[in-house]
Order: sequence, then C-alpha cells, then structure tokens
Amino acid sequence: MPRALITGITGQDGLYLSELLLAKGYEVWGLIRGQNNPKLDLVRSTVPDVRLVTGDLTDLSSLMRALSASRPDEVYNLGAISYVAYSWENAMVTSEVTGKGVLNMLEAVRLHTLDDPGRVRFYQASSSEMFGKVQEVPQRESTLLWPRSPYGVAKVFGHYMTINYRESYGMHASSGILFNHESPRRGPEFVTRKVSQAVARIKLGLQDEIVMGNLDAKRDWGFAGDYVEAMWLMLQQPTADDYVVASGETHSIRDLLDAAFAHVGIEDWSGLVRQDPQFMRPAEVELLIGDPSKARQVLGWKPSIDFATLVGMMVENDLREQSDLVGR
Repeated sequence: MPRALITGITGQDGLYLSELLLAKGYEVWGLIRGQNNPKLDLVRSTVPDVRLVTGDLTDLSSLMRALSASRPDEVYNLGAISYVAYSWENAMVTSEVTGKGVLNMLEAVRLHTLDDPGRVRFYQASSSEMFGKVQEVPQRESTLLWPRSPYGVAKVFGHYMTINYRESYGMHASSGILFNHESPRRGPEFVTRKVSQAVARIKLGLQDEIVMGNLDAKRDWGFAGDYVEAMWLMLQQPTADDYVVASGETHSIRDLLDAAFAHVGIEDWSGLVRQDPQFMRPAEVELLIGDPSKARQVLGWKPSIDFATLVGMMVENDLREQSDLVGR
C-alpha cells in the first residue's frame, strides 16, 4: 500500500486529493497545524480514513516528526496562506508560510531520505499568480515570472527552491503551476465562491447585492477535483519536472457573474452588483491564461469540467446550503 503525506489537508485541494488517493488504495496522512484547528472536524467528516499528524510548515522539527510518523512514499505540499488579498496585509507571515514553509518541507524530506534522495517523491503547489504582470500569452512553463503580490513572490521562492533541491540533491521534486481552480469547497473569501454564495442568497431573497472589486480581471478557471489528478500524475513520472495545469481558456469576472446569475434565471444583474475600491488589489493581475500542452502530452491530463458547468455546480451547492440554513 503506497503512503502519502499531504500538507494543507484542510483546503479544497487537500480534501479532493485525499479522496483521490484513498480511492487508489493509498494510506493517506494529513498534516494539521494546531490541536484546535477549526477545520479539523471538516477533515474528519469528509475523509474519515485519513490519518492526522500535527505539524507546522514554519517548524522544521515538527515536519521531521511528521515524516517519521507517516513514512510516506509521496509528499504533497499544498499548505500555504493562499488568500492573495491577505498577503498585502500580512506580507511577513505569508512569506514565512507560503515561501519559507516550502524550504522547510524540502529540507525535512531531504534529511529524511539521505540514504536515497529519490525515495520520497515531492509535489509543490506552485501558482499562476507567479506570472503576475504576464510577459507572454498564454503562460507556459518557460514564461518569465513577474509576481504582483507578496503571495506571488512567496510562491516564486518556493517554486525555484523546489527546482534547486531537484537539481542539487537529486530529489524527485515536481511543481504544478496550477491556474485558478475552484469548487463548492472553496472558501467564501475567494471571488468565485463569494459570487456563487451571494447569487444563491439573492435568488432566495436573503441579500440584495454583491459588492465587488475589479470586474475586468481575467482568469483561467477549472475544477479543483480535476486538478488534483494532475498532481498525482506528476509523481508517477520517472523523472520530476514542472507543469502548467490549466483549462487554456480565460474568463472575466463579468463572465463569472453572467454565468452565476444566468444559472438562477437572472439575465440583467447590473442593479445587483456594486463596485467598491476597497476590493481592488494594490497591483492587479489583469490576464491569466495557461498553456497546458505539456501536461496533456506528458501526463495525459485534461480537464473534464468546463467553466459554465463549474459555476453552475457551485451555485447549486450554495442554493442547497443557504436553503438548509433558512430552514433551520
């Protein structure tokens, strides 16, 4: 039975990846930060077969203990402070967790496998936010990185550190440069879930409007459940490498609003959406669209759920959740 350790087990990717690996017969371990983690019950109820171990990406010794307890064949480093807007307010914490945390995890794996550097295969969750002020359209593995947020800068550090450990120590360490991937499990602070939840509440008469920032920013959105399969496929390759994982299509925030409101039968949403400068980024990433050719050719990966289906799935989930809350 193969064994895997997942950091960031409480996030949407961690949950979907756990389900995927368990279905493939893995023994799955999840790293939990703190004994009173507010999402602990979510993990236990969603993936009860996952074994949990405490640890912190900012504490190397705790990561060493987690590796000794779980004895993994594969490590998926998904843990990060992943809300971009938060990173401007807390650049130092974001850098420590999202950036230096990658170094700590790589070093822990290196020390754990001194006798055989390739014995544990390592996946790093890199991000399309690394492209920032994009220098090429679409963005591919070789595109110059120009991050536009402390989060993006921290992700660039982790990305290059993963490459460095692969080249310096012979580790089987791969990075997935994942473009925006969403699901009903996405946190409500992220724009896709903010929109799907608000549209559901407007449809049910529970709120009157959505307050938004930049409606013209464009993103390449896909389904998180599809993207975790690409993570797994990377670690099944004989040679570690870096891959862009994306849909290859771009949509604006206006497109997102169109799709979400159309799903509940509202065609004209102009009077239901208000823009507020407080939701504008200090430095905006205007256009992200990935070229997933390498992932398609080498990994045999392609997304199964398109943009409209994804948005509809999220709105339907929030209609059920909000209806249940009203009925209580």
